[in-house]
Amino acid sequence: MASPASIQKHPIHPMLIPFPIGLWIFSLVCDVIYAMGWGTVIWNDMAFYTMVGGVLGALAAAVPGYLDYRSLSDPNVKSIGQWHMLINLSIVVLFVINLSLRMWSEPGAVLPLLLSLIGIGMLAVSGWLGGELVYVHRVAVEPEPRVIASPKERNRAV
Repeated sequence: MASPASIQKHPIHPMLIPFPIGLWIFSLVCDVIYAMGWGTVIWNDMAFYTMVGGVLGALAAAVPGYLDYRSLSDPNVKSIGQWHMLINLSIVVLFVINLSLRMWSEPGAVLPLLLSLIGIGMLAVSGWLGGELVYVHRVAVEPEPRVIASPKERNRAV
């Protein structure tokens, strides 16, 4: 089933999702570096700004993802898509809360680090569901053209 949100048959949602994933994971890496005492306060600041980039990237990826979700017709596939979407929206809310905590707490506070760990764990579950949609149910995958062999060609294959 092809994606309704695509550019020349290339679905947009999978083009955009590496940005929030990478930014949120790097944000956690920055937090760990700062928490372990391996870096200066700049690592805490990088964690904050990469988290902001992750939220913005996730919101950008959500638009074509929602368009893909709306095109689903199979109830089982739609259920997986709904869980994928709800987990992703929860992750965005979690990281927005995380950002607001960081604005009011001391650098290296424990709660924001824990929220980042939870967010990355949820991201793994959501990513697994996204993989299920694409690799098992072929959501947003262009169907292969059907080639019907002539009777002569079918006899040659035997």
